[in-house]
Amino acid sequence: MRTNLKLIKTTSLGILTGLVISASPYHELRAQQTLQTTKQMKDQSLNDNVLLQEYQGPYGGVPVFDEMDLKDLKPAMEKGMALHLEEIEAIANNPEPPTFENTIEALERAGKPLNRVFTYYGIWSSNISSPEFREIQGELAPKISEYSSKISQNTKLFERIKAVYDKSQKEPFSEDKQRVVQLTYENFALDGANLDDKAKERYAAINKELSQLYTKFSNNVLADEENYVVYLTKDQLGGLPESFVKASAKAATDRGQEGKYAITNTRSSMDPFLTYSTERDLREKVWNNYYSRGDNRDEFDNNEIIKQILKLRDERVGLMGYDNYAEWRLQNRMARNPENAMELMEAVWPAALARVEEEVEDMQALADAEGANIKIKPWDYRFYAEKVRKDKYDLDSDEVKQYLQLDNLTEALFFTAGEIFNYDFTPVPDGSVPVFHEDVKVWEVTDRLNGEHVGLWYLDPYSRTGKRSGAWATTYRSHTTFDGKETVLASNNSNFVKPAPGEPALISWDDATTFFHEFGHALHFFASNVKYPTLNSGVRDYTEFQSQLLERWLSTDRVINKFLLHHETGEPIPADLVAKIKNASTFNQGFATTEFLASALMDMKYHTTDPENIDPRTFEKETLKELNMPEEIVMRHRSPHFGHVFSGEGYATGYYGYLWADVLTSDAAEAFAESPGGFYDQNVAAKLVKYLFAPRNAMDPAEAYRQFRGRDAKIDALMRDRGFPVPQDQPQR
Repeated sequence: MRTNLKLIKTTSLGILTGLVISASPYHELRAQQTLQTTKQMKDQSLNDNVLLQEYQGPYGGVPVFDEMDLKDLKPAMEKGMALHLEEIEAIANNPEPPTFENTIEALERAGKPLNRVFTYYGIWSSNISSPEFREIQGELAPKISEYSSKISQNTKLFERIKAVYDKSQKEPFSEDKQRVVQLTYENFALDGANLDDKAKERYAAINKELSQLYTKFSNNVLADEENYVVYLTKDQLGGLPESFVKASAKAATDRGQEGKYAITNTRSSMDPFLTYSTERDLREKVWNNYYSRGDNRDEFDNNEIIKQILKLRDERVGLMGYDNYAEWRLQNRMARNPENAMELMEAVWPAALARVEEEVEDMQALADAEGANIKIKPWDYRFYAEKVRKDKYDLDSDEVKQYLQLDNLTEALFFTAGEIFNYDFTPVPDGSVPVFHEDVKVWEVTDRLNGEHVGLWYLDPYSRTGKRSGAWATTYRSHTTFDGKETVLASNNSNFVKPAPGEPALISWDDATTFFHEFGHALHFFASNVKYPTLNSGVRDYTEFQSQLLERWLSTDRVINKFLLHHETGEPIPADLVAKIKNASTFNQGFATTEFLASALMDMKYHTTDPENIDPRTFEKETLKELNMPEEIVMRHRSPHFGHVFSGEGYATGYYGYLWADVLTSDAAEAFAESPGGFYDQNVAAKLVKYLFAPRNAMDPAEAYRQFRGRDAKIDALMRDRGFPVPQDQPQR
């Protein structure tokens, strides 16, 4: 998952851009003096706060994470927004007729100091949050919303953008310019730029209220993740792998509970505990803690917040004449409308449910044979699925885990990047690049064909207090060639359980897959070959495709044989164990597909239903019943902690996008599989980079995929990948 704060992409034009300069020497001199004075004042204001300053040092400049001070954040944000709004006013009030150069390019150039502040803001928000930061975050949220509305609702600015757009429809620019104009115009139009003054005022007020609700929702989830920890004693460790026990002991010690073992309220801790623990009552407790985040009927409960968010979203799109939020949101996605998204999900859902029924039968039979005298419950699913895996495929997940050492998997990422993208990754010398936490490591990325510097890759791998759960990728600087070449600063962030001192970090196959997935986002950033900053934006139901495709290299023979080495002996993973992994590749797909699709369907149902009388607890329960959701499985993200959807708008009505992208992924994987060189075929790899990674959003995603594959993607490959029956007469994606 890639996360970034949504900003209206603007630019860093000098604030006197709109100044009319007379041709006379006197007026020309006065104008130059005024411009110089203004520049000096602006430079001084930036120098007063480190968070606003241009990146300095090697590699094209880097963020000074080691100089971050929370007291600087609020004034930096306020100053950055003020400077940006001055630039916007200069563009909007330029007396010259609107052109691509003085309007679109000016927007592309503005807002650079503020963008730098948002980089630091994102680190505090996601990686090192604290109660002090959350207080500041709450104060800033409405101010950021107001600032954003002042840009999106600037009538003069939009009139200039529209004038350039209208002209481009008659006299098109070059392809990249035309795409920037289109995206800029659409972004403003979708944000209510065409509304009348009264509607704009209400639109802005809604956005302000939503920004506060999103912040509250996110912080409530984080609070429940921090507040609910299950501490075990030695007699409660039955079934748990030694590496997990050691990591849990460290987690307890870090929390002042020496001699105990902490099961934290994160997926990376919950998932292995539910898979291996023989203590059923504790499995239930850990399961309840995790799936009740945001739903504990206390000060951190998110249900009322969800109700408010849904109503405000519906009111806002109603101002623009849309029937529902999903209709508004999906018009510029690959799906185009909620009906197409639902069509795909409903094509897969029945097969997933049928597979779950088979999986539960297998698990129940095994439990009965053991004399367990239980009926499979959600907190039993992982535990008995693991038993069935061993029984059916003689595959022990913990045995596989012994060959999945984080350091080796990191090298596997680099190997894949080298083979497919011709990138080399070299550790930067300690201390040469500032980091915000001692766990963060940095590598330089270079092009092995020409030796050119591509960027830096930051890795923050471990879970800790104040770090949000999950895994994500982001950028601290994106590639452009607009005002000189800008190189990439990209980051991957995980929540692996940190091992005890001297112990290796061993992770599950699922976690290794996620590691490759997030690295796919980073490679998408590094491969960018666009001129204009706006063209680095993503299309939500397409942007997961590149990352999901990269997961496939984890199970290639070259990666398996070279990097899956036993953490004690260094011996390669045995061929028979590899065969078992591949034979079990479609195992438990009922669970994986159903828990995901339930969340995706719920997301779409929330945003295509009149929210007036929605009570989230009731709506979730009744909707899942209508979908025939198996009682042995819960949604991957229950509503009260569904941060993708309710802590912002990036994935709202867009969670289906993972499945949409997976159709492309499965189809593209078959393009490699059918080629002479398999997943390392250089011709297919070159087309992949050229059409599906380097253009970013400079090309319509559907057209880009057709350029790569020679046709649209088909759902058939996805169904084959998951071991489901291939439906007949399914439309191409």
